[in-house]
Amino acid sequence: MKFERKDILGIKELSVDEINLILETAESFLEISTRKIKKVPILRGKTIINLFYEASTRTRTSFEIAGKRLSADTINISASTSSVVKGETLIDTARNLEAMNPDVIVIRHSASGAPHLLARLVKQSIINAGDGAHEHPTQALLDMMTIKEHKGKIAGLNVAIIGDIEHSRVARSNIYGLSKMGANVVLAGPATMLPRDIEQMGVKVYNKIEDAIEGVDVIMMLRIQLERQKQCIFPSLREYSQHYCLNRNNIKLAKKDVIVMHPGPINRGVEISPDIADDPSCSVILDQVNKGVAVRMALLYLLTGGGE
Repeated sequence: MKFERKDILGIKELSVDEINLILETAESFLEISTRKIKKVPILRGKTIINLFYEASTRTRTSFEIAGKRLSADTINISASTSSVVKGETLIDTARNLEAMNPDVIVIRHSASGAPHLLARLVKQSIINAGDGAHEHPTQALLDMMTIKEHKGKIAGLNVAIIGDIEHSRVARSNIYGLSKMGANVVLAGPATMLPRDIEQMGVKVYNKIEDAIEGVDVIMMLRIQLERQKQCIFPSLREYSQHYCLNRNNIKLAKKDVIVMHPGPINRGVEISPDIADDPSCSVILDQVNKGVAVRMALLYLLTGGGE
């Protein structure tokens, strides 16, 4: 199958065949990260620009590593050190970058739809690295890759996503992706952190973590997105942790071979207890990070014609 998309803007628009192609391509890149010299000349001569308007550790670093391991020229731009602080608009920034003729622009922005706007304006391929509370497609892809490796499949699995669903772009992308791939998705969180009519996305919703994780194969914990909340929507972190923190007591309700995921950054003791986060028998959090590099290598490769 030839990958024919110009951009990666969201999981919602990807077909099952496209998702499978991306995951299969990513699997072929995993081995490169284990080599003594972690570099191949596949994208030599290509230029990747990482344009980040929001703070990031894992996503930005893995995109940079992914580009460099494929031998692409990789440039990182932060809003705080760019002409944005002088009043330049996103559109003007994009058009100026376009004039420099890069091949791919990776963007993270606080405004939902910012990558879609750029995709319409510039000829370069655009990769959405997270737009507001809308989508985070590369995170969902690496999550699906991690689940598939540890469980051998995605179809038929029961997956619980717990926490601040309302403000989570990770939750939305995973709901789209996991549902398309045949998983059964359930959600849980405080009523103030659950979007109205979220059931229309084909998921079951609970208010108690215990109800959501009973008998599940995968538990995905989310942090509270304080930076996206216009007002405090829960009494205190202590009360939140009492009701929604994954710990030794409530994890017993899940299947014995359950895997625990988290997109990061982790707030230890708030949404997940440290002993669960660091338990190699169930936690695959660091493996998610490892898969993130391979997924982003695959996307850069496919968008620059590697699938031809």
